[in-house]
Amino acid sequence: MTEEKNTGAPEQEMDLSEQRLIRRAKLKELQDAGEDPFQITKYVVTARSADVKEKFEEMEGKQVSVAGRIMSKRGMGKAVFCDLQDGKGRIQLYVRIDELGEEAFAKFKKTDIGDIVGVEGEVFKTKRGEISVKAHKVTLLSKSLIPLPEKFHGLKDTETRFRQRYVDLIMNEDVRRTFEIRTKFIRHVRAYLDARDYMEVETPILNTISGGATARPFITHHNTLDIDMYMRIATELHLKRLIVGGFERVYEIGRIFRNEGMDPKHNPEFTTIELYESYADFHDMMDIAEGILSSAAKDILGSYQVEWLGETIDLTPGWKRLTMIDAVKQYVGVDFDAISDDETACRAAEAVGIDMEGCERTWGTALYECFDQRVEEKLIQPTFITMYPVEVSPLTKRSPKDPRLTERFELFINHCEFANAFSELNDPIDQRGRFEHELALRDMGNDEAGMMDEDFINALEYGMTPTGGMGIGIDRAVMLLTNSDTIREVILFPTMKPLD
Repeated sequence: MTEEKNTGAPEQEMDLSEQRLIRRAKLKELQDAGEDPFQITKYVVTARSADVKEKFEEMEGKQVSVAGRIMSKRGMGKAVFCDLQDGKGRIQLYVRIDELGEEAFAKFKKTDIGDIVGVEGEVFKTKRGEISVKAHKVTLLSKSLIPLPEKFHGLKDTETRFRQRYVDLIMNEDVRRTFEIRTKFIRHVRAYLDARDYMEVETPILNTISGGATARPFITHHNTLDIDMYMRIATELHLKRLIVGGFERVYEIGRIFRNEGMDPKHNPEFTTIELYESYADFHDMMDIAEGILSSAAKDILGSYQVEWLGETIDLTPGWKRLTMIDAVKQYVGVDFDAISDDETACRAAEAVGIDMEGCERTWGTALYECFDQRVEEKLIQPTFITMYPVEVSPLTKRSPKDPRLTERFELFINHCEFANAFSELNDPIDQRGRFEHELALRDMGNDEAGMMDEDFINALEYGMTPTGGMGIGIDRAVMLLTNSDTIREVILFPTMKPLD
């Protein structure tokens, strides 16, 4: 703010426990006087900080009621300036003894930074041009018993920010903006799909099998049924059951749980949007993925150009599309189109330094490992990689041109996967064979391989339309839009190891 500031340094130099004792003593004094702020159940707010600033010309001189947290106090005489922070920003308060009266002013001076107050007063502009509220009445609504940190944003221990997100949000405007953008993005996704006649649905989080993706699940126990259950690792199989049932366009924005490692791009629980459309294929899904992300950048940020992880990413529509075979040929130098048998493919991969240890020695696996180990890291600008090997795509329709490949794509931006989509497999006989292959992998010790879903096979036997399906990671999309370098920055309460 423009007014001269008193930072309150003497209080910050106190021992933290001493400050907490002082604040508790202030609370007790209020309670003994019958003025317990925690007994207040409601306060009527007529304007918020942004309203006052944006509509100052029409609000100047008018009476308003604002409420929020005191973030600073300065002035020690008969007038005090404060910064009040609410859900829309900050507004300056001007509190004078001749406006409040001696008793009320004395009580106000005992308030602490961090306290939550309601203020009735007049909108005006100070001599220095600061839009403010001149207080006529101040009501203490909640007493802060722990002092706010001086420079919470500058803490080197970022884990403290994630553990105490509530303090992070109080102190850091950029963090609040990140989660406002997250909400805007989810709202944008819904509007985009709703406008295309998609129906939003909800499917079970607890399941009797783990399916729909390749991942290690969380296992819990249902006491009444006395059975183990799995927290979902994908929403796919239930959404496709709804396609069988006749809902032609469905989507779900939901929490997914995978009992796997944690790194800057992975959290054990995360959010995805999965959508399925009858009579569409993976090319249609590419158009939707590009449309959602590019229009979100334009609508929310005002530009197709975004900065992320040190790169300028161009989200202008018309993204690159490459088959996996072409990508491997371009970046690795191995032409899998010219290779037909499994062992030759594996030896070709190993000849360029690809680690095939523990992998199935098949043509498709060799192709995928070349891509995974050498190509993904080179994809900076938005790129759709298409036509994945059948070995790594157990739920995808085979290519009519080459049964070793499937009609699948993944979207990569700055060597990070953003979307995964298929022309969905609707042949129940082929699907059973794919599930059996997954079971064989589980028998070999791969606890991320899928399980047999007999009911899903049963659903497919009733007949499922040719269908395009896709999943997009909400968290990674928000990372992109907010230039965040870790997924923990875009999840309000990321998974953390207990302090004890």
